[in-house]
Amino acid sequence: MTRRVELTELRLPEFGLPAVQPFIPAETYLARIDAAMARAGDAGYDALLVYGDREHFANLAYLTGYDPRFEEALLILLPGRRPTLLLGNEGMAYSGVSPLELDRVLYQSFSLLGQPRGESPMLRDILNAAGLRSGQRLGIAGWKAFDERESSEPERALEIPAFIVETLADLAGARDRLWNATEIFMHPATGLRATNDVDQLACFEFAATFTSQAVRNLIFGVEAGLSEFEAVALMQMTGLPQSCHLMLSSGERAGLGLASPSLRRLQAGDPVFLAYGIWGALNARGGWLAHDARDLPEGVRDYVDKLVAPYFRAIVEWYEAIGIGVTGGELQAIIDRHLGDPFFGIGLNPGHLIHLDEWLHSPIYAGSEIPLRSGMAIQVDVIPATHSPYHTSNIEDGIALADEPLRKAFWQKYPAAWDRIQQRRNFMRHQLGIQLKPEVLPFSNMPAYLPPFWLSPAYAMRAVD
Repeated sequence: MTRRVELTELRLPEFGLPAVQPFIPAETYLARIDAAMARAGDAGYDALLVYGDREHFANLAYLTGYDPRFEEALLILLPGRRPTLLLGNEGMAYSGVSPLELDRVLYQSFSLLGQPRGESPMLRDILNAAGLRSGQRLGIAGWKAFDERESSEPERALEIPAFIVETLADLAGARDRLWNATEIFMHPATGLRATNDVDQLACFEFAATFTSQAVRNLIFGVEAGLSEFEAVALMQMTGLPQSCHLMLSSGERAGLGLASPSLRRLQAGDPVFLAYGIWGALNARGGWLAHDARDLPEGVRDYVDKLVAPYFRAIVEWYEAIGIGVTGGELQAIIDRHLGDPFFGIGLNPGHLIHLDEWLHSPIYAGSEIPLRSGMAIQVDVIPATHSPYHTSNIEDGIALADEPLRKAFWQKYPAAWDRIQQRRNFMRHQLGIQLKPEVLPFSNMPAYLPPFWLSPAYAMRAVD
């Protein structure tokens, strides 16, 4: 039965911000390395290499806690040997962020142009000293795997820099001894990063409170006449490392979606879009800088009825359906049923896995039989791209799935975060009319809260029984 939804005045509670920052202990990183090596061994690899750079750091950071800041890095894992981490000039000191005992090797070609280059050996010599030999089968994890739609031999397609691939092929004795091993970490069903332990989930909840609160601060504080830069100042961002650039666009720029803020001044009647992501979390909203429909252009004053209401109905059903054992195809079918009309322009997967990187992979697509599992962190990410004067409506928040043992561990180890999660669940049930399954843990400080008109942020959508 299709739920009735309405725009009404609501009170969004203050859920609070964390006073304690979770962290990943060293023994967890060691266990992750052991698990990765076991997967590599099962795949027949003699060694596993993990490449990272500023944009594509998540697999490397997952294993070591180290993320390249300006440079590149390469982790080399072989059975029975201490992990070797190749670093540029500036990465050597910062690599102390990792709690692990690593063989840290200076490889200055990973440094920026114009920096010193004369103190490190050639790459082949470093790789040989780390234990790589001719005849070995090498698994290489970057940030992307491929399938038959993209390559005739997807398992051999590599996306890391060519100079590394060429050196590895020369050292191993043949190019066909190099294999793409990225799915060890990123496969949406079996990847090591597809599910998370209690500490990692607590880190994600920590991140999501700050990203969602920042988005909330702007929406509840913005006024016509502010520049986009001035509006961003309302967010009170923390400086935590971002997973993507900050997005705020308005007026004629709003259709760009991914645009960064500018000096453009916000005007009543502007379409607006905002997104903010840090490691483990991203929150976004889209709507209008308006008090109500009377501020909108004449042709779109039915915005709530035509776009927001059907969109919110779809989101409500998505939230109430998601749970452990539900397949990605079931969630896709919900969105197709509500928003399948081309007007809504739903082009990307309606939900995806999130990790340190904003988009890990997605088990949610048409026909997907991948069952969702305890420990998955998932983005509610359904964005209508109408490409019309109606602009968009958007809820993007993070949730996690946790079975009873994982919920108990979360409650015992992180009671303050657990209390925030329960308050959010109660708000969604009693104020928004969204009944979550017990295993669904909302991480956002504005959970499923959708105000179409940002100059009247106390008016938001809810489902009515």
